[in-house]
This record gives sequence, C-alpha cells and structure tokens, in this order.
Amino acid sequence: MLGEKFTLDIRSTFVDELDRAAAYIELHLRNPEAADKLVADVYEAIDRTLAHPLVTAPKYRPPDVRQPYYTIRVRNYTVYYIVHDHVMEVRWFRYSPSTRGLVANPEYETSDHVSDV
Repeated sequence: MLGEKFTLDIRSTFVDELDRAAAYIELHLRNPEAADKLVADVYEAIDRTLAHPLVTAPKYRPPDVRQPYYTIRVRNYTVYYIVHDHVMEVRWFRYSPSTRGLVANPEYETSDHVSDV
C-alpha cells in the first residue's frame, strides 16, 4: 500500500446527492455560505483520503458487491467509496447525524408515556 498511487472516480449519484444537500442548505435554510463550505469541505476530505484510501477499515459491504465500502465523515454527512484497481470510486453522499452529545429527555423515559402513533 505504501507508495501506491490511486486515481479518483466520482460517480454522478454522489454529485447529485451532494448537490441536493447543498441546495437544501442554500435555499431552504437560507444559508449559501454554509452550503458552499460543505461542498468545499467534502471535496477537501476526498482529496486528503485519496493519498491513502485503504488506511481505515471497511465499514459496509452489501451482499451483491465484491468490494467493501469505506467512509469519510464530514460533519453530519458520510461519503461512501470503494477501492478497486488503484481507483478510489466515490459513490454515495448521505446525511448521517451523530447522536453523541444528545441528552435524553426524562419526560419520555417514564413507563407512563404512550405514543399515539
């Protein structure tokens, strides 16, 4: 692995998903600066990972796919990619918030709470 060069292949599904997330932030949340920063941070993280895409352990492997998926976390989002034949193929971009730091609401922890749903 040391000294290997990898090329980058970014799939259109990834680009579409990232564009949708940026459009949501820009148009619905009315924060174009945050949208631009997200896009820049995602591509910067991909560029950093390209030097050593196999450093981390694979995170996900669908049954019908030979190569396992690796991930890159950028804030509350995850980039999914595979590596094959010295190519880092970026496939998906998903919103995946962390639950770290959230405090449970004691009101909903009682056995009296019954949901109407």
